Amino acid sequence: MKTHIHINFLLRLLLDYFVLILAFLCTLQYTSGLGNLHFSLFNLLLLGISISSWTVIGMSIHLYEEFRTRSFAYEFIAILKTTLLHACFFTFLFFYCFKYFPYPRTFTLLHAFLIFTGITVVKFFVKQSLLRLRSNGYNIKNVLIVGTGNTGMKFYNTITSNDHFGYRCVGFVDEQSNPEINEYYLGKISDLSGILEDYEIDDVIVALPETQTVEMEKIIIASEKEAKRVRIIADCHRFCTSTASMNLFGSFPLLTIRTSPLDDLTKQRFKRIFELCFMTILFFTVFWWLFPIIAVLIKLSSPGPVLFVQERQGLNNKRIRCYKFRSMISNSATVNANGQYLQATLNDSRVTPIGRFLRKTNLDELPQFINVLMGDMALVGPRPHPIPLHQESKNTIQNYMLRHVVKPGITGWAQVNGYRGETKLSGQMQKRVDFDLWYIENYSIWLDCQIIFQTLMNMIKGDKNAY
Repeated sequence: MKTHIHINFLLRLLLDYFVLILAFLCTLQYTSGLGNLHFSLFNLLLLGISISSWTVIGMSIHLYEEFRTRSFAYEFIAILKTTLLHACFFTFLFFYCFKYFPYPRTFTLLHAFLIFTGITVVKFFVKQSLLRLRSNGYNIKNVLIVGTGNTGMKFYNTITSNDHFGYRCVGFVDEQSNPEINEYYLGKISDLSGILEDYEIDDVIVALPETQTVEMEKIIIASEKEAKRVRIIADCHRFCTSTASMNLFGSFPLLTIRTSPLDDLTKQRFKRIFELCFMTILFFTVFWWLFPIIAVLIKLSSPGPVLFVQERQGLNNKRIRCYKFRSMISNSATVNANGQYLQATLNDSRVTPIGRFLRKTNLDELPQFINVLMGDMALVGPRPHPIPLHQESKNTIQNYMLRHVVKPGITGWAQVNGYRGETKLSGQMQKRVDFDLWYIENYSIWLDCQIIFQTLMNMIKGDKNAY
């Protein structure tokens, strides 16, 4: 088993080395001039540094983890991270360590582009080839499932219905059989040592309740005596999401059932810096002249204040004062006789003429940049709801409160996908929450950029769901 893992790791590493060498030679050929490719000690030193840094960074980023049961997207992100860090390291090396560098600055850019493209294409091709092989019965891992209960059967059904994962169930071990497994029942836990000797098994999957600690200890001891890898399905697996993670707290393994990239303090700070930089650019290019114009138009269209201030729920369910350009008649009713929040509807009589334009183009949301400066909100995130609507939704919408584990945003993934405005139809609010949770679990700076771009496009063409 360990030999197989080492060979697999070395083959993947050697394949990447081939791409690195090819990318280096192509970059060298381009920057040196056609026909002037030469192998100097300096070039060999650069190639050696490139390969060494790629190996260290790739292993640190977990590029060579087992991606057997995951989609290519996970491996793609690891490739992207490794390439960016590799390019940053090379750039630092060129500008601060070498007094004389014979190639133009485009060397590092072209080198990084060729590496990223080459590694991505090769790994995608390898992934697809392995999936095809596994579907045909090759490159298979044999597993023994300990536990014939509900958890064990669910795991068995998962690997049999996903043959591209590359796992084959050799059989089951438990104190009693299960009518569903028929000939797959191999014996009791006390027979485990003999079973591991008689069958070719790679992994032992323990699917027993955590209350059976004595049996668990016997299984681990017997399996490790036969040099078999033991994997334990946590009793709380039914509560876990696709973003679940486990970390050691001292000697205690802590399972987090739902995680987000924004749990990382570094990513939070980077998101904050990005927002402040973006807002600075907007202020000096747009806000300084657009805000006064909108304020004058609001004052001319109807009596009342320019800004509308409303309490909403923010990060960790704390109340914040949310700022907007007033788009409705001053002192309009916000709740009906039953205390239900009155959402803006098509041709709503409360909306002023200029307010209709502001809402259609999302310009009424611009004062929330004040909230972003204050740190109450982010540029991108789940939209905060008025208190009455929030109270209604948290008791009726599944996972609604999970939106509040991050800062609310001026715009969000739900909004650019059409889930904004009135939610009178059944399921609309649930869909909005589902999109918000997807954003939280899949956050990246590139996703924020995409959402901002889509929001700007919606502002230009107008949003049909904005009343």
